[in-house]
Amino acid sequence: MPFREINSKMVEATVVPGQKMFSQRGAMLAYRGEVAFTPNIQGGQGGMMSMIGRRMANEATPLMTVEGNGTVMFGHGGHHIHVINLSGDTLYVEADRLLAFDGTLQQGTMFMGSQGGVMGMVRGQVTGQGLFTTTLTGHGAVAVMAHGGVIELPIAPGRDVHVDPQAYVAHHGQVRNKLSTALGWREMVGRGSGEGFQLELSGSGAVYVQASEEKL
Repeated sequence: MPFREINSKMVEATVVPGQKMFSQRGAMLAYRGEVAFTPNIQGGQGGMMSMIGRRMANEATPLMTVEGNGTVMFGHGGHHIHVINLSGDTLYVEADRLLAFDGTLQQGTMFMGSQGGVMGMVRGQVTGQGLFTTTLTGHGAVAVMAHGGVIELPIAPGRDVHVDPQAYVAHHGQVRNKLSTALGWREMVGRGSGEGFQLELSGSGAVYVQASEEKL
């Protein structure tokens, strides 16, 4: 695993020759060794269509390509950091949540409407998370940011998970999301603006939830 958690708000990454990493610009705190940082105008490996899609949604998060031989410490804004290890599956995560990730992971962009149909689009508008989300696929590690720390909740057939959309960070696996109304739900068991929405995730995988309803 290339990331070592120094504390809840800092991670250290090992950079080796011939392998790239990507990080959010401004996330480098310190480094040792011969390490180079280069602006990545295409936002990783998503290609032109990925970049166009994200810019249409005004969700372009500038990235840095990290290469060389050494170690780099990452952190950003004092946010809590959680490391997620992928073993051939896909992580769905908001672009501004990404702190750093392995260059071996294939980056793409997914239209939220493709998960949950029209409700996926509504979710993007209502929660402010946007109509597009970032996908990272393959074998490697991802460091994501959150308010107040992150908990991983397993999702299994017949064991759906309901999440406050503002507390959602990411998910992976064969998971389908659906935004539904729940009259009085937010007022009674969740804090927020009283919109009465909850995110229902079903299938097989896991969802990552932060201990806060604040956006980054």
